[in-house]
Amino acid sequence: MKTDLHLVFSGKCREAFAFYEKTFNTKVQFTMTFGEAPEGSPVPPDSKDLILHTSMPVGSITLMGCDAPKGREATLGGFQISVSDPSTDEVERIFDALKEGGSVQMPIGPTFWSPLFGMCTDKFGVGWMVSVPGPQM
Repeated sequence: MKTDLHLVFSGKCREAFAFYEKTFNTKVQFTMTFGEAPEGSPVPPDSKDLILHTSMPVGSITLMGCDAPKGREATLGGFQISVSDPSTDEVERIFDALKEGGSVQMPIGPTFWSPLFGMCTDKFGVGWMVSVPGPQM
């Protein structure tokens, strides 16, 4: 079984995935707008430029996303994405990028379970935990 992650944005999916491309040194593999959906698809007229589906590899998963059609937006929350890398420099770089314009719940630093761990919410409302793996991870 493979498990991936799908995020739903309120009109910011394209901007978020451009940010994640840079942050995680990866590339979007596929993007389709609501306006590019096959003819006859139920596409609200004011949603044509919104993202219907996009995806990119991030570590061992495929990160996917879309924009909610207007009137069906919801606030992201109730989860955090955990990213780990053995390189302290890489973990610090990723954390610094993700926290920019967002908020920090736990500053990056050593913990009893990790040599380096931090928690933040990015400017798109996505929660992240970033760490160097420790012996218990």
